Amino acid sequence: MILISGLRNWPHRRRADTIAKIHGVLSAYSEVVFADLNLQLNLLWVSVKPRYGVIAEICGDLQICIPEVKLVGSYSG
Repeated sequence: MILISGLRNWPHRRRADTIAKIHGVLSAYSEVVFADLNLQLNLLWVSVKPRYGVIAEICGDLQICIPEVKLVGSYSG
């Protein structure tokens, strides 16, 4: 679960650019199985195939493009 602070209140163009950046980052990872962007909650849910460190890599890449990104929760069971 990734929080993008204030995303729902951003101007349309900035929000659209951010969504495009998210798509670009996630499409670079073959481990990504599912992603859901909930604008009401400002949350990005990403499900991945298991690989050690992939969640941190994805979050790091997203933070480079979108500084407001914060990793809120992950499961490594």
